[in-house]
Amino acid sequence: MILTAPLAAIGRSTLGLLAAIGRVALFFLQAVSHILRPPWYPREFAVQLIQIGWLSLPVVGLTALFTGGALALQIYAGGSRFNAEAVVPSIVAIGMARELGPVLGGLMVAGRVASAIAAEIATMKVTEQIDALVTLSTNPMKYLTVPRLLAATLTLPVLVAAGDSIGIFGGFLVGTTRLGFNEVGYITNTVDFLEFWDVASGLVKGAVFGFIVALMGCFHGMSSGRGARGVGKATTNAVVSASILILAANYLLTELFFTA
Repeated sequence: MILTAPLAAIGRSTLGLLAAIGRVALFFLQAVSHILRPPWYPREFAVQLIQIGWLSLPVVGLTALFTGGALALQIYAGGSRFNAEAVVPSIVAIGMARELGPVLGGLMVAGRVASAIAAEIATMKVTEQIDALVTLSTNPMKYLTVPRLLAATLTLPVLVAAGDSIGIFGGFLVGTTRLGFNEVGYITNTVDFLEFWDVASGLVKGAVFGFIVALMGCFHGMSSGRGARGVGKATTNAVVSASILILAANYLLTELFFTA
């Protein structure tokens, strides 16, 4: 018994993980199938565009601004060891467009939006509002999940584009005011070295990350337990799972886009 107890614990954890992955996969397939079929709820979709997209812009913008400035300082400090200070504009632009813009934007939106979605849907479940929707012949998946999935998938690339621009501007401010770069030269280096696919890959990542954020928020909200503890657990699990999946998806997409 003593020898088999650790193996049994590992087996239970593995089966629990596989069961969780299966539940998420089934929820994903169900959500995608409902996206492709009417009815749709344009008013609820418009509300989610504002809640997920517009109201997330300040936090994404501030994060990108300070990240771009800090990135410029770090690259300048590292490049000065090899007399390569001139690469600051191009590396800041490429780093923000390819990686930092989408990832930090996705993580900040996950912290703000995934938690809000999970808490809202879990509270509706606890207070039996979802049961009321079913009673009124309204499919909760279509009314609650589909508008949030579409809104997050469409708005996060826009937030990433705004974050990229603000982050590059943050690097420009630091470069020209603190590091002695010429304004015209900084902008010229940024434009010359930044390619279309650098920006496009980040926007694709943003769409994937937005879908992940909304999917995890809706899944954990729909799967929450009863009571205040269930709502709190669903909120925490939504943020943690969305953040981990964003980082994992970022690696896979980077491997896909930039591996020769």
